[in-house]
Amino acid sequence: MSASKNHHLDTLLMHTGMAPFDPATGAAPVALPSVRTSTVRFESLDALAKARATQLAGDRGVTYGRIGMQTHEALESVVCALESAERCFLAPSGLSAMTLSVMALLGAGDHMLVSDSVYGPMRYLDKTVLKRMNIDVTYSRATVADLEPLLRPETRVLYVESPGSLLFEMLDIPALAKFAQQHDLLLVTDNTWGSGYLYRPLELGAHVSVMAGTKYIGGHSDLMLGAVAANDADVIARLNQTHYAMGYSISADDAWLALRGVRTLPIRLRQHAQNALQVCQYLAGRDDVVNIFHPAWSGDPGHALWQRDCHGSNGMMAVELKLTPAQAETFVNALTLFGIGFSWGGYESLVQLVEPGAIAVHSYWSKSENAIVRLHIGLEDPADLIADIQQALAVAGK
Repeated sequence: MSASKNHHLDTLLMHTGMAPFDPATGAAPVALPSVRTSTVRFESLDALAKARATQLAGDRGVTYGRIGMQTHEALESVVCALESAERCFLAPSGLSAMTLSVMALLGAGDHMLVSDSVYGPMRYLDKTVLKRMNIDVTYSRATVADLEPLLRPETRVLYVESPGSLLFEMLDIPALAKFAQQHDLLLVTDNTWGSGYLYRPLELGAHVSVMAGTKYIGGHSDLMLGAVAANDADVIARLNQTHYAMGYSISADDAWLALRGVRTLPIRLRQHAQNALQVCQYLAGRDDVVNIFHPAWSGDPGHALWQRDCHGSNGMMAVELKLTPAQAETFVNALTLFGIGFSWGGYESLVQLVEPGAIAVHSYWSKSENAIVRLHIGLEDPADLIADIQQALAVAGK
């Protein structure tokens, strides 16, 4: 059983990273097991020297368990297939993957431009670690017209998230990639929303794609995982060096869970997307709904960019509601099928009441007094989810 790059991505995800056949018995398990170890032993000093040389050359050479064995390598291969990448580096979380990419590409005195709709913890990384390292960050709406005046001689990286966090603002990645190329910048894209399957920034011109595999890759809310993918040889070398120096490692069990989850990624995403559009259709008919933020929804401002650049959608959306802060809290608390939580990408539906302070820094936001609620539409029957939203809005309206 094997697949080539000529096969559809759905096929590649089923066959990439499978367990090899045992040369003695000719048999192999369908699912690669979790291969745990801390110490790696070698049959000879020559074998150890070869592995070390491979590692120093920037390729995947295993000399210690922190690098990971067959389970890790299989997951790296799967992420490369998703992202159309040459190399993938695994990290313990999405935020640690973001940190890896930034630390690998920036040094003291450098400047980074960041889309102002980026994942919130990037700002925390900035005000703590990056500022202490004398790395300066400027936030802006991520259009060429807005970014151009902010360029400095020391600007090295353009970091964006598309679609953006909270309101799912679609960015023109090909235009930003051209801008980055013209000004000798490295374009890093947070691709957690697309997870490689829906959106492939590297194919659109980005140098680095970062994702939280915690979300749709795992798909079952039972692991923490980050990944950084790239194609450029110089960028890969810098990532490899920093990844090794920072001591990043993930457990073999988490890698195994991610491998198990990714095999069903295509069908899960299609169902999430179908359910979300049914919820959008219901919400669009309500007088207390002001805006629906979901790129696959025809009324979303980024719908045309989504149609051009994406290969599907998922269950993420945000809704602007004509509710006071107190009513919005009542609405969220009245939901029975939506768990209250910050994450998303699992099989379950989730809700987050967006704090005004968190959304205020997004230039994409109209700065109205209405409440913003972020929903992850899970794999429950959409009719039940719609009924739950309807009853919770009725409670809030009282």
